[in-house]
Amino acid sequence: MATIPQSRLEQVIERFDEVEARMGATTDSDEIVALSREHAELKPVVEAARELIGMREGLAEAEAMVKGDDPEMAELAQEEMNDLKSRIPDAENEMQLLLLPKDADDKANIVLEVRAGTGGDEAALFAGDLFRMYSRYAQLQGWKIDLQSASPGDVGGYKEIIANVEGDGVYGRLKWESGVHRVQRVPATETQGRVHTSAASVAVLPAPETVEIDIRQEDIRIDTMRASGSGGQHVNTTDSAVRITHLPTGIVATSSEKSQHVNRDKAMQQLKIRLYEKEKQERDAERAEARASQVGSGDRSEKIRTYNYPENRVTDHRIGLTLYSLDKIIAGDKLEDVVEALMTEDQARRLAAMEDA
Repeated sequence: MATIPQSRLEQVIERFDEVEARMGATTDSDEIVALSREHAELKPVVEAARELIGMREGLAEAEAMVKGDDPEMAELAQEEMNDLKSRIPDAENEMQLLLLPKDADDKANIVLEVRAGTGGDEAALFAGDLFRMYSRYAQLQGWKIDLQSASPGDVGGYKEIIANVEGDGVYGRLKWESGVHRVQRVPATETQGRVHTSAASVAVLPAPETVEIDIRQEDIRIDTMRASGSGGQHVNTTDSAVRITHLPTGIVATSSEKSQHVNRDKAMQQLKIRLYEKEKQERDAERAEARASQVGSGDRSEKIRTYNYPENRVTDHRIGLTLYSLDKIIAGDKLEDVVEALMTEDQARRLAAMEDA
């Protein structure tokens, strides 16, 4: 691994000092919020940079003492030098990771969409399992889930369910979940005990704090309808649900709370987020291609991950990861193992690209 230039480390520290100084001088509330966010993001980077600089300086001093005239000090310096030489590569690696370019949306909240794919009723049941998995994972992370709309399956689960997920770094951790998820199991309604294969698609869309999208009134159609569902606190029987269709793109956003006024606001915000994602995809052709290949049509052949119940196995086909803890993963308790593996693989890939550049 290439050594990080000292000037790069000093540049990070200098920027951190500038942010701290500006935070103490400004009275503009918006600027204070922006500076506070940057300060929080830079702090761990600067701490690591200062530690690495200190280790480098310590190594240089130890090397000089080893060449000195005092044999006793030279022996101690040799031990110090050996210790630092063994620790510096790990510190360099950590620093490289911290300096990797970050996705501007990694800190964003998300819109989570889960839809049944091929497999009929079993696909809808699986979509429900996936949504419960993400709900439990969100709970463990301290995130908040706000259900936007749901279309229940005929025997349970969901044909489609959409929710907002809010919290620290939601998109950065869940963006890898976009794609087709395949399940292999014996359906509860199957009398012959045969293993069926079904699929559901997951889409994770970033929802930045401020989405600046101009929507003309003549470009949208707003419909009100009765919320559908199997009952419960999220379903009502009045014509308060709202569906907004963006006519130029065909993008649709819905909300099914009790208040029609609230639903209009929520549906409009969802529409803005979807249009933001569309614009982002158009700006970044590579990401658009990746997302299209991951999410696809919901067909089983396009899978990114397989959940095999008879073997209690989960396999993520993108990184060749196989874990025999499906019961804990689908419960949400061990989904972190998959998320961490995907993040680590992405870091390794980006580090390799940086070194090749």
